[in-house]
Amino acid sequence: MTKAGENLRIRYDEGCLAAHALNLIGDRWALLVVRELMFVPKRFQMLRAGMPGITASVLNGRLAQLQGAGIVLHDDRLGVYCLTDAGRGLLPVLQSLCRWALTVPGHDPSRFISPTALMISMGVNLIADRAQGREALAGFDMGKESFAMRLTGGRLDTIAVSRPDTPFVLSGSGNEVARAVYGPAPLPDLIDKGLIGASGDIAAAQDFVDMFRLGG
Repeated sequence: MTKAGENLRIRYDEGCLAAHALNLIGDRWALLVVRELMFVPKRFQMLRAGMPGITASVLNGRLAQLQGAGIVLHDDRLGVYCLTDAGRGLLPVLQSLCRWALTVPGHDPSRFISPTALMISMGVNLIADRAQGREALAGFDMGKESFAMRLTGGRLDTIAVSRPDTPFVLSGSGNEVARAVYGPAPLPDLIDKGLIGASGDIAAAQDFVDMFRLGG
């Protein structure tokens, strides 16, 4: 196990706390590696699948840096990477970046969306007024990754699961499920056209996705 700070490269020689944070996570791809590990440990190739633009050598480098910063751990026996408490503490940072991105032009939702990225974005784009006093349980099956999402007290809690045991399950790629969650078309239309898979209580699924709006 790498000691925290062992591979830390000083990019910004300042006492500013923001500069210190960027010394740890400011390299390209670093925060996206953290994103992909937010809900479940992953092997190297599964990490790459969630970031199709990253090369193997760059991912190796980022993982080494994040290990050195005490943000990521590697289990040599199981061959998986996971976040430390410090790494999991970056979830609000990712959520804040999502909120900020909604305020500036240029976002293209037709580009690749990883399953984990979608789960994080849903935590940002829940419409508070519609979620007030509601309770719901939703499942998502996106191929090699599945999630269960619980809404209670106006808050979403998401966990990775092997198979969702929920009243309904939406299935498809990250982009396809994002279209179902954020798009204007009713779920039955998307299902009939084969654009999204679904099982269970479709009315409950429609009611659930109606609580989200991109930029809501």
